[in-house]
Order: sequence, then C-alpha cells, then structure tokens
Amino acid sequence: MNLKNIPERLENLRVLLDKATSQFWQNKAFFNVGGDGYTFQELGEKVVETAEMLASYGVEPGDRVGLVGQNSPNWVAAYFACVAYGYIVVPMLPDFSESELKHILKHSEAKALFVSDKIYPRIKEKARDRLSLIVSLDGFKEIKTPEKVENPLPLIGPEQIKAEDLATIIYTSGTTGKSKGVMLSHKNLCTTLRAAQILRPGYEWDVWLSILPLSHTLECSLSMLLPMMSGSCVYFLEKAPTPSILMKAFQTVRPTTMLSVPLIIEKIYRSAVLPTFQKSAVTRTLYAIPPFRKLLNRIAGKKLMEKFGGRIRFFGIGGAKLDSEVERFLAEAKFPYAIGYGLTETSPLVAGAAPEMVRWKSTGPAVYGTEVKLINLNENGEGEIVCRGDNVMMGYYKNEEATAETFTPDGWFRTKDLGAFDKDGWLYIKGRVGNMILGPSGENIYPEEIESVINSHDLVEESLVKENKGRLEALVHFNKEKLNAWLDEKMESFEDYSKEAKEKLEELKAELIQYVNEKVSKFSRISTIHHQEDEFEKTATKKIKRYLYTNKENDSKESKDSK
Repeated sequence: MNLKNIPERLENLRVLLDKATSQFWQNKAFFNVGGDGYTFQELGEKVVETAEMLASYGVEPGDRVGLVGQNSPNWVAAYFACVAYGYIVVPMLPDFSESELKHILKHSEAKALFVSDKIYPRIKEKARDRLSLIVSLDGFKEIKTPEKVENPLPLIGPEQIKAEDLATIIYTSGTTGKSKGVMLSHKNLCTTLRAAQILRPGYEWDVWLSILPLSHTLECSLSMLLPMMSGSCVYFLEKAPTPSILMKAFQTVRPTTMLSVPLIIEKIYRSAVLPTFQKSAVTRTLYAIPPFRKLLNRIAGKKLMEKFGGRIRFFGIGGAKLDSEVERFLAEAKFPYAIGYGLTETSPLVAGAAPEMVRWKSTGPAVYGTEVKLINLNENGEGEIVCRGDNVMMGYYKNEEATAETFTPDGWFRTKDLGAFDKDGWLYIKGRVGNMILGPSGENIYPEEIESVINSHDLVEESLVKENKGRLEALVHFNKEKLNAWLDEKMESFEDYSKEAKEKLEELKAELIQYVNEKVSKFSRISTIHHQEDEFEKTATKKIKRYLYTNKENDSKESKDSK
C-alpha cells in the first residue's frame, strides 16, 4: 500500500467533477469503443446543460432521478448532472425486469428519469404516469415533460453540497432476492476513491476499458469515478462482453486497466487457455507436473497479455469468489491481476490487493480508512466479517428495520460473509453466512469451495451445491459444446441416440462425483448430481441467485414480502 502520497479527501462529487474538468480539460474522458465521447471539458459543459434542463422542469435539489441504460458517455453526463447539483441519482441495472423497474421508480419516489431508447418500452404506463420528466439518454431527447417553470432555481455551488448529503440510492439485485435501496453519501463514495487511489495510483496516460454495468457500485466507483481523479480515459463497450467482442476491444483500446468479475476471466481461461494444455497427451502429462505447469503457464501468460492489447498493468477482479485454479494460473502466468472485496453497502471497497501484493485465495488487507474484524468465531478462527469506516452506507432507503439488523449494537456493518485472517492481516473469504451448511458432526461446510472443485472439471461450466435431507447435492451446468463433443466420442451406436445419451450422461455424473470427492474433505463429499440444462440466473456481478435454486418456497415468499 502506497502511503507516501495520500491523496486529499474530496469533499463531494461536485469537487471531483470541477477538478477533473479544470485540471484535465483537454484529455479524453469517456468514449465508446470506436465511437463518440467527451473530453473532460465537453463532459463538464454537457453536465451543466443537462442539470439546467432538470431545473427548468422543476426538478429541485433532493429530488430523486432515475437512470437506466447501457454504459455510455451520456450515462456519465446524466449521473453527474444529478450528483454534482444536489439531485439524488437512482441507477438501475439495464437487465432489470419491467416489474423491478416499476418497483424501484415507485419506492424511490423518482420525479424524473433518464432512460435509453432500447429500455424505454420496459417502463410501463403506470410508472410513466408517476414521473414528471422522462429524457432519452440517446441524445438527451425529451420524451415526457411538464410545463417549464418561470423562475427555475439556480444551480447550487459545490459549497452547498455537504459530505454527509445523500448522493445516490442503489437498489441491489443480490443472491437472496431481497432488493433494498442502499443509500450512499458523497462522503461514502469519496472515501472509497481515496482508498482506491492509494491502493492503485492512477495516471493521465492510463486507459480503462469498462465492461461491467455502471449501475453497479463496483464499476461506477472504480471504473467511472476513480479514473477522473487522475484524468484517465475510459472506453465503454456498447455490447455484451462476449469473448469475441472483448478480444476485438482489447486490440482496439489496448487498456492499461480494467475491472472484471471472476466469471469472465474463468471463461477465458477455460475456453482459450486450458484447451491448449489438454490437446495432446504430452502437454496433459507435463501440465500435471508443477515445475512444467508453471513454465507452461508463464508462456500462456505472455500470449494472454498480447490478447489483452499488450499493456495491461491492472486487471481487477471482484464481485464474487475467484476460482482457485484460475487464480493459480494467473499468478504463475505473472498476469497483473488484483483482487478486491466489498459490497454495495461499502461503496464498495472493504479489502484489496494490487498485483504486487496478491496472495493466493486472499482478497488482501483492509483498504485505507476501513477497519475490518471477525465476530462469532468458530474453532478454525473463521467468523463473520464486519467493518466500519466512512465508506459504509447511510442505511437502506425507507427500511429502518433492515438497516438496524445489518449493524451490530456497537455500530459495525455486518457483511454476512464468512472469512479468516492470516498472521499479516490478509483476509480470506470462506463463503456466505446464509450459504454455510452444518455437517452431520457439526462441521462447517462452505458450498463455494466445493463448487470451485466441481467447476475445475473440463466439461463443467458452473455449479451450485445445496443440502437435501442431510446430504450434499450439486446442480451442474455443463459446457454444452464440450458435452456434445464428449457424447459423440463416447457413443457406440446412434440407433437410439436419446436413450444412450442419457446413459452416458449418468456415467459422466458418476465420474464427476468421484472426481470431486477425491479432492474434498470427507464431510464435503457430494452424493448426487443433477443436470442443470440452462445457465443459472445471476446478479450483475455474475453471482448465481442461489435463492432460486435452494429452498424455493421460503425464498420466493421472502422476495414477495420485500417488495
């Protein structure tokens, strides 16, 4: 951690905008890959213009303004038109359903909405009726407007925005199905920016590639707000980050910095790296021997660096647990990966490690300005992770009961994640409190660790482990292309393909059970595998929505009750 030049804490996000647009005014700020965008000066001008438009239609400081659309320079301009002038922005994930969008707009009492043309049809009539103003993000065209006010309030100055003022309400789409509005202040977000800049200093020459939704705190804080501190340029993907689109963007942008969730780098490893080691008996044998595996991984790492454009210096991974096999590859390949841990409620950073700090399976130490400890420790020194600091949320919007439940009596935020520390204070995530399974003899079983082993099998895409009547079961989604190739190779006759395919699939399940149970502790062995034909439904950070697949009856009730 670099503590020699601790950056000054920003008072609010307006100060961030003003500093960036004055100090780096000529620099490219936010652009679409291969498309248009804004310099910092142009961004500042568009923000003022958009804020004045809001004021002209009677939107006042403290009013909530919805924001939903794909990542774009205009998304950034709309965001700052709100937070820099006292309006409270309510970002929404672009893949939220009609009912989720309707619920959020109603619950937040949004007065205005910025929405992309593609998503606008999902804003149904009742939701539109509650809004006074609707503006398209595609060119800031006005879709619905009230009468303009004769004497709109003048835009407020930076000194009128207090650090403790509410900046944004972010509705989570978590693994439990309970959507809550997280209230983040200017202080919360500025605290995270300071900690992130200390952990990984940025420079004007840095080039970011943004591939995660800006409506999620991880990407908003660390791939949009953070680059502004150093005058860096950010490029947005206009399409979903499929492997082919990503590879093309890497060569076009040649990023120095980007953030990812584990699923993306795990797919790259399993589709582009691992097959090169498995294609011949010789390389398969060599890859099983540690010294040769390290050598092969180092060679593969150089090729991977070229695929990323050749100058990546910080590849941040967060949002979910990284598969340990994939992390071992990244470490041995000397690829500059970094690990971060946090939650929407912590703006989001709690702990992190820059590339030169990473330790296998660890998220690193607590970031600057955040205290982290464990409570309710078990005999293995594992406990629930709690933290406190100026990065911790103000609370859940209009939900005092949930807010009270998520803090300890002495004011520590309960993450509901289980973890352990090493002797140096590096944090290791074990799983979620609610996911932990108690074994027959009182053992703590973490399904995420078993899933990591299952997912290391060549034919497996993803999995979920759950308990059923005291036994461990796994739902497994196989890689369809690899599975079909495997079935074709194993088939003895094509006369009754369907029947024989089912038989071979049962053989594969038995083989997978043996593969897993040889690698896990006795009490973590699985008894049954169910074939999950479709991909699991996931959150914005690509974590499986576990509540949809475990204890469905109770969880669906909880989900309904929370709306």
